[in-house]
Amino acid sequence: MGPERVWWWMTRAYQRRIPLLPKLLKLVNYFVFRCITPPEAVIEKDLRLDHFGLCFVSHPNVTIGKGVRIYHGVTLASETWIGSPERIVIEDNVTIGVGASVIARSNTSLRIGKGAFIGAGAVVTKDVPEGAIMVGIPARSLEKKVVTE
Repeated sequence: MGPERVWWWMTRAYQRRIPLLPKLLKLVNYFVFRCITPPEAVIEKDLRLDHFGLCFVSHPNVTIGKGVRIYHGVTLASETWIGSPERIVIEDNVTIGVGASVIARSNTSLRIGKGAFIGAGAVVTKDVPEGAIMVGIPARSLEKKVVTE
């Protein structure tokens, strides 16, 4: 069992208002996998935290869709209070590379569109359109170049 499964059980216990279990599971994820996974987040069961989610950090105001793959060292941060309506929304089939940071600016939401790819080490501070490939600091979209001979 990996950190994503522990996180999924943690979010379910939190939603069902089981008082102690989410805190206990959060400690398990931290001490075993060194990742910070808040029970207030909304995640799908098929989320993949590759490389055991080592050093993964998430803000509680996060929604993660189906088929999402997140590598180690990723930070999902938001400059808002826990429980605010602003969220980081990661739609279906998104891949976030090693060491990337997704940072929602002060009291704003941020959305990563379906099928987007966030490159290793990228820093995303603005919405990402569907299918985009984002790289760099700050993250910018790679355009497909047509090679003609």
